[in-house]
Amino acid sequence: MNRVVITGLGVISAAGHNAADFWGKISNGRSSIGEITTIPTDTLTVKIGAEVAGFEPQEYFEKRQLGMLDRFSQFGLIAAREAISDSGISFEGEAGERAASVIGSGVGGQTTLDDSYWTIYAEKKSRVHPFTVPRLMINAATSHITMEHGIKGPAYSIASACSSANHAMGQAFLMVRSGMVDAAVTGGAEATITVGTMKGWEALRVMANDTCRPFSKGRTGMVLGEGSAVFVFEMLEKAKARGAQIYAEVVGHGLSSDAMDITLPDAGGAARAIAGALKDGGMNPEDITYVNAHGTGTAANDVTETRALKQVFGHHAGSLAVSSTKSMVGHALGAAGALEMAAVVLGMRDNIIPPTANYVEPDPHCDLDYVPNDPREMQIDAAISNSFAFGGLNAVMALKRFV
Repeated sequence: MNRVVITGLGVISAAGHNAADFWGKISNGRSSIGEITTIPTDTLTVKIGAEVAGFEPQEYFEKRQLGMLDRFSQFGLIAAREAISDSGISFEGEAGERAASVIGSGVGGQTTLDDSYWTIYAEKKSRVHPFTVPRLMINAATSHITMEHGIKGPAYSIASACSSANHAMGQAFLMVRSGMVDAAVTGGAEATITVGTMKGWEALRVMANDTCRPFSKGRTGMVLGEGSAVFVFEMLEKAKARGAQIYAEVVGHGLSSDAMDITLPDAGGAARAIAGALKDGGMNPEDITYVNAHGTGTAANDVTETRALKQVFGHHAGSLAVSSTKSMVGHALGAAGALEMAAVVLGMRDNIIPPTANYVEPDPHCDLDYVPNDPREMQIDAAISNSFAFGGLNAVMALKRFV
C-alpha cells in the first residue's frame, strides 16, 4: 500500500477565482453569500446565493472551446489547471497513462439544461444548441480535463448528490494507494445557480432567505453555492523523487449508506462513514484535531451530524474543533466536499481553522465547539471532512499533517 499525498490544489468559488483568494476570505471568516446577480430572480422567493461573481469565461477559454463547455466544466477546468500548475506534475508520455482523473458532480451541465428548456418551452424554438448533450453530461468536466492535460489512465465521474466530490476523491485515493496509478487529478465541480434549479430547491423548503448559519440557534436553512476545487493526489515515492511540495497526506476514506430515507439524514449512517475513515487511516478518535462538518444550516442536518460526531468520538467530541465553511461559500452540492477539502488542506498548512460564520447563539441540540465567527490559530495534526448526501450516501475523507 502506497502513501498518498496532495501536491497541488486549485479553487474557483464565491470566495475567489483561485486558491489564494479563496483561502484569504474563508481563513478570515468572510462570507461570500449575497444577492444573486447571474440569473433573473423576479420569479424566485429565495434571491441569495454564493455565486462565482465577476466571472468572465472569455478570460480563460477561446470562443471555439466555450461552445463545448457548460459553466460547471469551465469551473472544473480552471481549478484543474491551477492544481496541476501548482503541483508541477507532468503527464507527458507514460506518466499520462499512469494517471487518473475522477471528478464529482451532482447534476453536471445544469446551465445548459436550463437554457435548453427555456429555448424549447418559452421561446418555442425547434432547435437547441448543437452541443447540448456533450455540454450537459456529468462526465464532461472529467473528459475535458483529460484532453487538456493528456491524462490517459482511468477517468470517470461520480454523482452522489452532495457527497459526489468526496466519493470522487476517495476513489482517486484508493487508486493511488493501491498502485493502480501514480497520480490522480480529483475533486468536484458544480454550477447549479439557475432559475430551474433554484425553484426546485425552493420547493423542498430547506433554503434560507437571510444567510447560512450552521449549528446556530435560529438557523433557517442552506444557501446554494457553486464552483470547483481540484487536487493532485500523488504516490509519495513519486512526489519525493521529483521534489514536489506536499500539502498533506490522505490516509483514510469512509463510506456508508443510511438505507433509510431519501432526504432525512441518519446519525447512524454518518457515524459509520466517520468511523470507517478513521479505521481506514489507522487512527484513533483522539488523533483528530479538526472536523470540517457537512454543516448545511438546516435544522435536521446539523443536529444529526452533531449526534454522529458524539457517537464516534465519545468524550473527545467536546475537544474537537468543528466548523462549516458552507457558512461562507454556500452549499455547492456535488462540489461541496472538494471546496471543504481545500479548506482543510490550507488550514493544515497555515495552522488556521476557518470558522463557522454567521453564528448567532448556541443551539442546545448542537453543543460542540463550532469555532464561531472568528478563525482560530491552531495546529491541525489530523482532520476529517464530512459529506452526507440526499439518498443517505455518506463519504468522509481523513487527512494527516505530512511528516
